[in-house]
Amino acid sequence: MSDLITLHPEAQAQLFTDARTANTFTDEPVRDEQLRAIFELAKYPPTAANTQPLRVLFVRQGQAREQLLTHMSEGNRAKTASAPVVAVLAVDTDFHEFIPRVFPIRPEMRDGLAADAVARERMARFNATLQIGYWLFAVRAAGLAAGPMAGFDADGLDKEFFADSSWRSLLVVNIGKPGPDAWFPRLPRLDYDDVVRHA
Repeated sequence: MSDLITLHPEAQAQLFTDARTANTFTDEPVRDEQLRAIFELAKYPPTAANTQPLRVLFVRQGQAREQLLTHMSEGNRAKTASAPVVAVLAVDTDFHEFIPRVFPIRPEMRDGLAADAVARERMARFNATLQIGYWLFAVRAAGLAAGPMAGFDADGLDKEFFADSSWRSLLVVNIGKPGPDAWFPRLPRLDYDDVVRHA
């Protein structure tokens, strides 16, 4: 089947088949230029009306990291403490303010979404979640390992880092080069016939 995929086999392995969630990291630093390269790659895949509601907070070692650790679940603290950089992936619930710039063919969408907070948040969360998938692939494409985690106190984290903004945390991702014993054993995947139907 792999001969039906046009992506080079090494790239398939790096992005998909060999990709794992890292649980330990080396102390090799992740440079700002690498983080920018990840963003520049991940910004292109589609979102509804090109709205791009994902926002990213990078947290390096220091006081901010110590504050972040207080909001992580106990099982996630050690690996979050050891990662060279941690990304808090968030959604901007006021993403609609950028619509005249990013979707100039229908700038009036901004006013419609401004008037409907429920629809706006639903659209924001769905599309930011799409972007998170793209973003994790971009981390892998940069030759780094990602350790995505939903085990954290989102309300506490938001009060700590986003209190005066419209950002709301969705996922915390440890980033770096994998360290010793970084991988858990590969778990089974469902088969095609388990998940696919034809109508």
